[in-house]
Amino acid sequence: MQISWFYNGNQPIRVKTFLKQKKVSRRLLATVRSDGGKLLINGNEGRKIDKMISGDSLVISLPSEKISPFLVPSFVPLNILYEDRDYLVVDKPAGVASIPSALHKEDSLVARVLGYYRIRGYKGIGPHIATRLDRDTSGIVLFAKHRYAHAMIDEQLKAHEIKKFYYAILQGSMATNHLLINLPLARMQGSLVRRMVAKNGKYASTEYWKESECQDYVLCRVQLHTGRTHQIRVHSAFLGMPLVGDTLYGGVSRLPLQRQALHCQQVTFFHPFLNKELTITSKIANDMQMFINNEFNVKG
Repeated sequence: MQISWFYNGNQPIRVKTFLKQKKVSRRLLATVRSDGGKLLINGNEGRKIDKMISGDSLVISLPSEKISPFLVPSFVPLNILYEDRDYLVVDKPAGVASIPSALHKEDSLVARVLGYYRIRGYKGIGPHIATRLDRDTSGIVLFAKHRYAHAMIDEQLKAHEIKKFYYAILQGSMATNHLLINLPLARMQGSLVRRMVAKNGKYASTEYWKESECQDYVLCRVQLHTGRTHQIRVHSAFLGMPLVGDTLYGGVSRLPLQRQALHCQQVTFFHPFLNKELTITSKIANDMQMFINNEFNVKG
């Protein structure tokens, strides 16, 4: 995998300064040097202390990535929403863990992406998961195909620049058409899984727009302004409107849903290599759409 740039500045610049401006971390640059990658200036071997002048080209050849021997590929087919040299966006079904764990060693979305890479014959790249969803949440998950692409997305995540919209079905009623909730979240004492609203927690912001309402349920479009664990689930429960099916936070199970009624429907991010914003959308999962059709008489 090669990443290339042209320098057009008016003054000479050291390679390490230029790469810092391009968000290439010291760690990534050290990996290039130690693991068999190359740094080329105008096609010749270069060093990070070298200077470039206007018109010079700089190429980083990323070394092949080492895949953990504990990550076993899964060959379950993926629903791919977008793919190019740098990024892969997939539609995760409910019931599939985003990453491997002690409970989900054999199959996860990461394992499925690795299996997809093997089938496609992709060499030297690993599955860098950039955004995650809870196991029983469906919808869009973004993967980077190499370390640099992952680092560029991480910058956007840290700055809360990636826009993520969900559809959620809440129990109860909503008095207003719009809500903005800013309540900090923390791990619940004595639990490894559950979160709670807590004064000493991390800042969390969730925005709700009511799309439809029936006697017992509210269909909302929800935007995450931060990305805390279980954020929509905890904020909704705190408001007295837990997600349908979210038994961990007080929701009641209702067929055909056998999980929390939450689907990541739209993700917008800046593609640093295409130099433009991309918006990816996903059709609401079938079980949620059936519930919506039955309860709200809304056709998807």
